[in-house]
Amino acid sequence: MSDAEHEPRLLDSGEAALVVEFGSTVDPDISDRVLALDDALGADPPEGLRERVPTYRSLMLHYDPLVLDRETLVARVRTLAAQTSARAGTATLWTLPCCYDAPHGEDIGQVAERTGLSPDAVVATHAGATYRVYMYGFAPGFAYLGGLPKTLAVPRRASPRPPHPRNAVVIGGGLAAVATVPMPTGWYVIGATPARLYAPERDESFFVGAGDLIRFEPVDAATFAALDAREAAGERVARREEVRR
Repeated sequence: MSDAEHEPRLLDSGEAALVVEFGSTVDPDISDRVLALDDALGADPPEGLRERVPTYRSLMLHYDPLVLDRETLVARVRTLAAQTSARAGTATLWTLPCCYDAPHGEDIGQVAERTGLSPDAVVATHAGATYRVYMYGFAPGFAYLGGLPKTLAVPRRASPRPPHPRNAVVIGGGLAAVATVPMPTGWYVIGATPARLYAPERDESFFVGAGDLIRFEPVDAATFAALDAREAAGERVARREEVRR
């Protein structure tokens, strides 16, 4: 039986959180089970369930043990996990503009050297893929993306590089990400998007959700600057559509 088929492990995390673990790898089928359970609990949450935190392979449930006892929560989780294996309906696909030109794609040369591809091929390969949002983590709005082509699966750096700008598009360790705040990183910066996945000043601070799909659309530096100004004025430049799962 594969990770994506077996019953989840239930692990306590302190006295007020339960981890529902579906597997041990970054896998779309495992993610589907995590998000299907998250959806089911969100649609009909038991009283005392405070927060649901999906990851690649597990769902952490924070609860109030004075309102919701562990046994009741475990019973609900087991029932719902047995009934749900994948999210129903369509998936949301976001198209994000991405500028790979200097100064935004500052590490493309290093990625080209490590992969044996030309810089143009690095851009074409990255922009030609469709990515899945597995989770947020590490920093506000930092979206971890699966689906990076194997030809771009460079390991992370041995030591961090200097801080990158906001909304850097990065790759490393077989994954891709959109890094929403400036910070040092071991990932490689190959572009930037003007789309602000994290905008605390907006009512919807995080508009991309776990399980959504992302494509990157190459734009030149002048177009990036114009789109960035529109985002700064409050417009959302990411395009949204619904696609079949």
